[in-house]
Amino acid sequence: MPSELNSTPRGIRVNIGVFGNVNAGKSTFVNAVTGRSTAITSPVAGTTTDPVYKTMELLPIGPVVFIDTAGLNDETVLGEKRKEKTIEVMKSCDMAVFVLSEGDKIPDECPKNIPVLIVENLRNNEPYSENIPKIRLNLLSENAGDILRNAVIKAYGTPADLSPELTGNLVKSGDIALLVAPQDIQAPKGRLILPEVQTIRDLLDNKCIVMMTSADKLEAALNGLSRLPDLVVTDSQVFPQVNAVLPKAVPLTSFSLLMAKIKGDLPKLIKGAETISRLENGDKVLIVESCTHHPMEGDIAREKLPKLLRKFTGKELVIDVISGCPDPRTLSGYRLAVHCGGCMLNRRAMLSRQADFENSGVPLTNFGAAIAYMNGMLDRVCY
Repeated sequence: MPSELNSTPRGIRVNIGVFGNVNAGKSTFVNAVTGRSTAITSPVAGTTTDPVYKTMELLPIGPVVFIDTAGLNDETVLGEKRKEKTIEVMKSCDMAVFVLSEGDKIPDECPKNIPVLIVENLRNNEPYSENIPKIRLNLLSENAGDILRNAVIKAYGTPADLSPELTGNLVKSGDIALLVAPQDIQAPKGRLILPEVQTIRDLLDNKCIVMMTSADKLEAALNGLSRLPDLVVTDSQVFPQVNAVLPKAVPLTSFSLLMAKIKGDLPKLIKGAETISRLENGDKVLIVESCTHHPMEGDIAREKLPKLLRKFTGKELVIDVISGCPDPRTLSGYRLAVHCGGCMLNRRAMLSRQADFENSGVPLTNFGAAIAYMNGMLDRVCY
């Protein structure tokens, strides 16, 4: 079975960023806490240039990912760019670990709204001391790994999960959920896409009966059921096709809307869709994908959405498409931005992106919300 189907995606792991100055011991921390030589360590300053990700199970927290970052005081030629990348990671973290070498001070960038652990890396054989959320120890000591894992668990605590439910507010035990997944050229061979996998798992956790069909077999699937499904989840691209077949009494939503609901502030994204009707000739629109893939014929971001936007508005729009994290300094020229569901992002990362667009005065919507709006279906869909 492909690993994508049986491993926890980074986007739903607890993201723990490791920060500090160059040569403070950040990479040594990651290696000690994970028990693996994941990150390269060296006395040469600036060894870590790009973020290094290491996933593990850290019970009772669960699946986590430790992110090793470049030093905040990197003074190399590319130091400023590396610091920008480090700050980008910091904005998306659920917890921050600051590794301090002796004499270092806690950086001004230390976040105030997430759990923080301070680790002072002793270079000698001073005895280990602990005063959560700060500990002092030699990261190379024999038992450093156990000490650090326990310290992370204590510092993280058990924060309440403030994320909205994926499907729990839409279904109950015993409900029939029918998923509609177009198997077009963009569908990865041999597996389902991540939002489909996450939705199936969540519906099963909610004790639902889960069925799946392709868009062209929806009518046959409905006719084969002894009763109508209690929820239909579809790909946003086939909203009109599914809506034309599905009885109006059956609740309908999309994978993109569900992902946006648990990743970010969906009501704001839905409100952002209203900007589409106010676009004028020459307005710039930014389409943002959170993951990188090889674009093919019929790509939703590069072909289908631009075509739909121009057809709906009847305007000559300037449309840019990017993959990855947009630079907040480049957003102000856009009249609207349309973001994917964000299945590869964690919730803090998506909320951070929404804040960047809001601070730049650029309305932001989502693939699913935009497509539903342009098909006159916002009142039809649920989330």
